[in-house]
Amino acid sequence: QVQLVESGGGLVQAGGSGRLSCLASGFSVTFRNYAVAWFRQAPGKEREFVAGVSGAGRNTNYQDSVKGRFIISRDNAKNTVYLEMNSLAPEDTAVYYCAADLFGSGAGRGKYSYWGQGTQVTVSS
Repeated sequence: QVQLVESGGGLVQAGGSGRLSCLASGFSVTFRNYAVAWFRQAPGKEREFVAGVSGAGRNTNYQDSVKGRFIISRDNAKNTVYLEMNSLAPEDTAVYYCAADLFGSGAGRGKYSYWGQGTQVTVSS
């Protein structure tokens, strides 16, 4: 059974930092074949793409609002993808989800078939 489990969310003060993790398990195909992305959904808003990374980790994509502040990376030996978040602002408050796309590139418009349950990130002003 495929599972993506996010962790690392919580309450952070504006200007602070945090790191989210996405642990994958149960894939019949090696994890390296999956691009993984982070999405987020704030209350009353649609879910939006935040950042994505290709299977080997060579290519990354970011939403404009997080460029220069967030860094996505992965450790395929640990089946884990990370999202390092810096200079957090209240508008970054959302539930953050990771999702996997077989043979994808990590772009926002990929076909993400597997999703985690999400982790809440709250940034206080």
